Amino acid sequence: MTRLITEVAIIGGGPSGLLLSQLLNRAGVATVILERSTRAHVLGRIRAGILEWGTVGLLREAGVGARMDREGIAHDGCVLSDEDLMVHVNFRALTGQQVMVYGQTEVTRDLYDAQDAQGTTILHEVTDVEIRDPERTGSHVEFTHEGRRKRLDCLYVAGCDGFHGVSRQTIPAQKRRDFERVYPFGWLGILAEVPPVHDELIYSNSRHGFALASMRNERLVRHYVQVPLSDRIEDWSDQRFWEEFSRRIPAEAAGRLVTGPSIEKSIAPLRSFVSEPLRWGNLFLVGDAAHIVPPTGAKGLNLAASDVFYLHGALTDAVKGRGTAGIDAYSARALARIWKAMRFSWQMTTMLHRFEGEDAFAERMRKATLAHLAQSETARREMAENYVGLPF
Repeated sequence: MTRLITEVAIIGGGPSGLLLSQLLNRAGVATVILERSTRAHVLGRIRAGILEWGTVGLLREAGVGARMDREGIAHDGCVLSDEDLMVHVNFRALTGQQVMVYGQTEVTRDLYDAQDAQGTTILHEVTDVEIRDPERTGSHVEFTHEGRRKRLDCLYVAGCDGFHGVSRQTIPAQKRRDFERVYPFGWLGILAEVPPVHDELIYSNSRHGFALASMRNERLVRHYVQVPLSDRIEDWSDQRFWEEFSRRIPAEAAGRLVTGPSIEKSIAPLRSFVSEPLRWGNLFLVGDAAHIVPPTGAKGLNLAASDVFYLHGALTDAVKGRGTAGIDAYSARALARIWKAMRFSWQMTTMLHRFEGEDAFAERMRKATLAHLAQSETARREMAENYVGLPF
């Protein structure tokens, strides 16, 4: 068996694993990344596009913020709507902060470039990963790569391998507790090379269902409509999508709608999920391996970044012999912020979506919540504070 040695083994080569590795490497901690997919597949994933200001700062700290600062679009606010009522939430005026429109794919590409420049070992198409003895000194990871069984000796393992990865499953079922809320609908999203309908995002509640008017830049949009979980991509032609999207957004925005062929189209189910604890011996869970949020609050990538914020300093201290207080506190610190973001994402989801079988009371509550946001600066400030990101 081929044997490799590093200080921190990182399972998962998505943005959370790459960002953690980048920060650790800059602090003088050696890493090896194991990724089950090809690099092209990782870079082909269409995911989040809104970065909290804390995430922006962390990317700058990691040395990967230059292209984001050139090409990203800083947004001062967003719009929530109920039919033709449009409520503007001005983040900058209410909190002094903004968010950055910059796609997860671009963040991942920047991180790959930085990791390549540092010479980090990133192994792709890795299979049959097993985390061995995470509770003991001398932990290691065994895996298959290029047809050969290999062993990676390490001090610590960071599980950044997503909801379906091996890391969370390594923690004994009787030692962890999972919390989940599955929503009875999904988001159908398309990517298209057309101009946005508004200079900020529009979260639209309507009698026809939810829609989100989003963007990647001035010439590329990412729009969504709420669909039943039983729907398939084949059920949705481009024409049907544009017609449905148009009737769900406010008339003012629909009047500016430019349609075009989709570049990518997908349906994502919505769920809220948290697994506790985030640490088992020398194994630490990061990002989607530990938690999933519905995309309504734009928290998925940002929550992963906050996990990385807490963990990279803690691991650096532990590896450098400066103590284990950081890694001992990691799970509790990260979970405190995770649950606050979970609450916000759940709140946004229930405020903006129609639920099958709901009664007239639920509809009135949605309308009352949006009306309150329109009238109350305090309510808008609370929403803005959560959207731009609570402090790390």
